[in-house]
Formats: sequence, C-alpha cells, structure tokens
Amino acid sequence: MSFADDTSEDHGEDHHLPAVEDWPRGFGEASWWPFITAVGAAGIYVAAALWVLGRGEDPMVGSAVGPAAFAGSTLLFLAGVYGWLYHAFVVNFWERGTDEHGGGTLRFAMILFLCSEVATFGAGFVYYFFIRAGTWPPSGLELPDLVGSLVVANTAILVVSSVTLHLGHVALRKGNRTRFLQWLGVTLLLGVVFIAGQVYEYYEFIVHKGFTVTEGAFGSAFYGLTGLHGLHVTLGAVLLGIVFVRGLRGQYSAERHTSVSTASMYWHFVDAVWIFLVVVLYVGATV
Repeated sequence: MSFADDTSEDHGEDHHLPAVEDWPRGFGEASWWPFITAVGAAGIYVAAALWVLGRGEDPMVGSAVGPAAFAGSTLLFLAGVYGWLYHAFVVNFWERGTDEHGGGTLRFAMILFLCSEVATFGAGFVYYFFIRAGTWPPSGLELPDLVGSLVVANTAILVVSSVTLHLGHVALRKGNRTRFLQWLGVTLLLGVVFIAGQVYEYYEFIVHKGFTVTEGAFGSAFYGLTGLHGLHVTLGAVLLGIVFVRGLRGQYSAERHTSVSTASMYWHFVDAVWIFLVVVLYVGATV
C-alpha cells in the first residue's frame, strides 16, 4: 500500500489510480497495487503445482499450462511491484517526501514483509530437514560436489555486496551523494554477478553432472530453495536498480532516504538467508 500525506483531505488531483477512495482511513490513500502483487505471487506457486500436475505418464493438465501460468503470474507480480513502488516512493518523493510523512510506517511494513519471507523460506527448510532426518544420502542418489569454489565465490560476492550497500547508505546519511551512488553501483554489479554465478552453477550441475530437479526429494529441495533465493536476489537487484536510477535523477538526501533504507533491509535479508542456506543445504548435505 502506498502512503501519502494523511493530513490532506483532498483526494482529487493528488490521488493516484487505481484506488478511488481513501480506505482504510488513516493510511492517506488506498491502493490496489499490493493486492495485485499478492495475486501474482500466489499465481507463481499455483503455476508450480500445475507444472507438477502436467508431468508424468498420465498428466492431469497440459504440459504447457504450468509454464504459461508462471509467465502470466510473473508479469502480474512485476506489474504490481512496479505500481506499488512507483506510487509509494517515486511520485510521493517529489510531491511530499516519504521521510516526512510515513517513513517509519514504510519501514515497519518492510519488517512485516520480511517476517512473511522468513515463514516462506522456513517451510522449504522444514521440508529439507525431514529429508535429511532419514537415510542419508538417499538410496540411489549420487550427490555432486556441492561445496566447490563457485559457491564459495558466490557467497563472498553476496557478503561483500551487503558491505558496499551499507557503506553507500552511510555515505548518503552523511550527505555524500557521489560516494553513495558509487557504492550503490558496485552493489548492483555484485548482485548481477551473483545471479550469473548461480545460473552457471545450475548449468554445471544439470549439464555436466546430471544433477537435476528430478533427482528425488533432495533434488526438489535443493533447486526449490536455491531457486527461491535466486528469485529474491533478482527482485532485490531490481529494487536496487530502481534506487540507483532515482539517485542518478537527483533523489535522496541525508534527510530523505526511506526507500534506500527499505531496499537495504531486503538486500541484507537475502544475504543472511543465503549464508544459512549454504551452511544447511550445501555443507549440511555433505556431512
């Protein structure tokens, strides 16, 4: 939900579509964008289920239904995120400034969102823990060398990106916009390199080592958790990209940096999840 100046009673010219009335009262502006984003995110999970139902000798749905649902849901999700961020941050920055009106509320909303993300990843880890508690390794499963130089390099890249993002945020709060943009650019570059590294890791596992998502319960757990994390890193890179472009256009200052703070919270979260994932999934599978 986007948060505008709740001291204004005029919802005519200042109001942003698609909402047509202020509801619930006190938030300043109603918005359908969070709902659209949630529907798109839920559709991604439904698409995964449809993909599973479309496999096998006697599929319940067509094999193309799952991928089509995934593509449509992803587009809907990205459209919702764009509308949400644009109305909550971009337009609102020029008109009022989110730090003066609702900055604390937006940070609290990000904390609540991250709590829901903990629950999402937690469900995946519980699934893996049930697998790990049984006979290990599962009969007939040949585990590849999971803890190689690539995962070590990827981990180092993501950890360093959190450091550079923190340095950039500190520079902004000290009023040094040039240094802020430099560190943010480095962070964005490191995020893209990490995503490319994970894609290359998938290529090595699937093509050269024959370790695919169909390799039993562990294969589904491995690709499910790492793929979910990869999607979150990709979304985080998109958020940082938006912040970077806005910074180049003259937004943000030592007093007005709410979206930088919220994007930083998200990026540090995916960094922490990756470290836990490496320890539990990569290292834990080999001991």
